[in-house]
Amino acid sequence: MSEATLDTPNQTNAQPQAARFAVFGTSFLIGLVLPVTATLLYEGAFRLGLVQARLLPPPSRIFTTLWTLAKTGELTTHVLATTWRVGMGFGLGAFIGMLLGALTGASRNARRLLDPMLQALRAIPSLAWVPLFILWLGIFESSKIALIAVGVFFPVYLGVMAAIANVDRKIVEVGRAFRLSRLALVRRVLLPAILPDFIIAIRSGLGLGFMFVVAAEIMGASEGLGYLLVDGQQLGKPDQILAAIIAFAVLGKIGDWLIVVLTKPFLTWQDTHQRGA
Repeated sequence: MSEATLDTPNQTNAQPQAARFAVFGTSFLIGLVLPVTATLLYEGAFRLGLVQARLLPPPSRIFTTLWTLAKTGELTTHVLATTWRVGMGFGLGAFIGMLLGALTGASRNARRLLDPMLQALRAIPSLAWVPLFILWLGIFESSKIALIAVGVFFPVYLGVMAAIANVDRKIVEVGRAFRLSRLALVRRVLLPAILPDFIIAIRSGLGLGFMFVVAAEIMGASEGLGYLLVDGQQLGKPDQILAAIIAFAVLGKIGDWLIVVLTKPFLTWQDTHQRGA
């Protein structure tokens, strides 16, 4: 076998990988168009004196604040504290949400028993849980993680329950016609059917986890991006408030991107119009 023949598989494998990187790079750059354009327009309007930046500082001042916080190490401390709380709350809330969602989705009796109460609890505002969790768990990390877990739980529970309950009966009957065992039916039919909706539920849960962490960090926290927001409000520093908001946005986007990347290999079987485009 010649040297050229040996190199062909590597070149073949490298081409799709390079194409994937090119698509990712293009999508990333397109996603930056709107925020970068808005940033430049507002900065230009401020420089020309067209807007007063007392309550909405120009981007240059916000990025200076971010840079100062990063140099002093404060930004790293706050980001790590928030990331740890969201990670712990997300893991706990998503796990319980998956269990109860699977139970109520698979069993009509369990759904009749549990779902009305859980739907009523879902309507309770996040801040309404704060005094109760402080009373039960104190003002330390346990109450913060519990509050974030509550926020994550409901979208995951609802998504998993709906995904399982709405599985097409015909594909289950096809699996039974091929005499698949119960385990094989779950692995080869049910899991692929619910996986897309499950991933959307997980992404929604993570987004709400970042929303609930702000309420959690109001509960006596001395570090975290939520604390940075409150500190900026109390000291009248709009640039610090907006710097914390930007940090939240970046952190949340990274978390959502990680979920998409980690779950993408499990969805390669999908043949959607977006994939074909």
